[in-house]
Formats: sequence, structure tokens, C-alpha cells
Amino acid sequence: MDISALVFDWGQLGIVFALLGAVLAALMGGIGSAIGVGMTGQAAAGVVTEDPSQFGKVLILQLLPGTQGIYGLLIGFVTLTQIGILGGSSDISLAKGLLYLAACLPMAIVGMVSAKWQAKAAVSSISLVAKRPDQFGKSMIFPAMVETYAVLALLISILAITSIGTIPV
Repeated sequence: MDISALVFDWGQLGIVFALLGAVLAALMGGIGSAIGVGMTGQAAAGVVTEDPSQFGKVLILQLLPGTQGIYGLLIGFVTLTQIGILGGSSDISLAKGLLYLAACLPMAIVGMVSAKWQAKAAVSSISLVAKRPDQFGKSMIFPAMVETYAVLALLISILAITSIGTIPV
């Protein structure tokens, strides 16, 4: 057996870190959204059990924590495209790989945390709709405020990821 086949190519470490960033953004955003949509689904099912006519309203509130998973997936795709995994050259230096990892972390971390907190706000909003269906418009504001921070994390990750290609490292 050729021992050179067992030696790790340290020059490929950059792509490993860049890929880790893409995976973390999709994974953590997805985990947060799965937890959030699950929590709100339980509350929504309780409301629909008592008043089936509220299905449309509570469904919208249930879906709100799911956006972080979509944002994480978007960051994952953008990163995979930028680093050449989805076509092109995937020759990434260690420094750039670490930059891509860092650029993905805002969406990864904020995506997971904000989905959970948005779910808690949405569960409360579902309770509000159960008691006062005429207040649906107002009930949307509470979880939407949490969404703001997920959108900000998405924007900073996109700006950082797309700027890394211009850095001469």
C-alpha cells in the first residue's frame, strides 16, 4: 500500500472550513426552524381543535419561524457557489476558508436562536388569535419583530460572503 495516499493534503483545509460554514448555516437555521414550526404547530392545532375557522390565521403564524431555515439554506447555496462546490474551481486558501466560515456564522447562530424566540412570540400570538380573532393583524407584529434580526443576519452573511472573493488572500 502506498503511504502517500494516507497523508492529508493540508492545502485543502480552506475548502473544509468554507464548506463547514455553508453546512452550519443550513443546519442551524433548519434546526431552529424545525423546533419553531413544531412549537407553533402544537399551539395552532389546539386552536383549530376549538375553532376550525381559525386555521388560515394560525397557519400563517406557524410558518413564520420557518423562514430562518430558508435563509440558512440560501446562505449555504450562495457559499457553495462562491467556493466552487456547485461549479467552478474549489481552490480555497485556509485564510479564505476561515473567512467563509466566519461569514456564515451570523446566519447560522442568529437563524437558530431567532427561530426559537420567534416561535415563542408566535405561540403567544396564536393564543391571542384564539381569544380575539379580530386582532390577527396585530398578532402578526410580535413574531415579525423577531424576524427583523434574522433578516439582518441574512444580509450581513450575504454581504460578507460575496465580498470575500474580492479579498486578495
